[in-house]
Amino acid sequence: MARWKVYLITILGAACWGLIGLFVAPLQKRGFTAWDVVAIRAVFTFVFLILIMGLVRPSQLRTRAKDHLFFAGAGVFSIAFFNYFYFEVFSQASLSLAVTLLYTGPLFVMLLSRVFFKEPLTMRKGWALALAIIGCAFAAGLLPFGQAGVSAGVLGMGLLSGFCYALYSIFSKPVTIRYSALTITTYTFFYTSIFLLLTSDITSKLGQFRHPDVWLAAVLLALVATVAGYGLYTTGLTYLEAGRASILSTAEPVVAVITGVLFLGDVLSGWQVMGIVLVLYAAVLVARRGRTLAQAELKEERIN
Repeated sequence: MARWKVYLITILGAACWGLIGLFVAPLQKRGFTAWDVVAIRAVFTFVFLILIMGLVRPSQLRTRAKDHLFFAGAGVFSIAFFNYFYFEVFSQASLSLAVTLLYTGPLFVMLLSRVFFKEPLTMRKGWALALAIIGCAFAAGLLPFGQAGVSAGVLGMGLLSGFCYALYSIFSKPVTIRYSALTITTYTFFYTSIFLLLTSDITSKLGQFRHPDVWLAAVLLALVATVAGYGLYTTGLTYLEAGRASILSTAEPVVAVITGVLFLGDVLSGWQVMGIVLVLYAAVLVARRGRTLAQAELKEERIN
């Protein structure tokens, strides 16, 4: 696959995640807790994925038993808990703070990828990561003046959301060489669903599904913000280093801010515009590095 297509697919996956606030807010207004919303997202997503797999690619449901350790790890330790911590910060503080703290994830991915995959920590990656984090902070409104009144507990949950978010790349990367993005995402959410059904209180709130807006929010949360988002991102992860894919995924907060301006009445300041530019430049910086490497490899092949 062409390099630019891989970057575009990865960024589009992150963009789908950026729309999540539109679907979570209606569910929270109906009285669903953060853990309940994670359960709704997981169960609806798995139902859609298993239907797609059964109808379109049933042969891809065959997997090795030992690989289910990776699926379960991604489903429980990443998907379930990063969503929970993210939604808790969203409900207790603000979406801006939740998104910014979530995007400490790329930093954790860089460090964990160095340990588990021996991926190099280049100077360009470091600059791109720094620009992405600073850009997220500006886009979310935390810089240049900061945000007061945030408890240590909320900050801790935000950092945990970033760490758990990073674990998705770590658990998924080893199995991308054997399975498609659809297979990985399906089994990941299978284990997420089982775990959430056993630990959440969602079954006692089934009466809330008599409201059409709950069904609409749940379906869109699953199809757009999850099936499309994880499918596209995991596809990109198949062709990219985990660290590089995680930097490209910082397009998510940019989309979240733009969505707030267009649909939720948010006002975009000049500082936020600067943050968006920094995040996009970080993505371009990574993409240019990849193109340079590809050109060098092609030149070497011609010489040989």
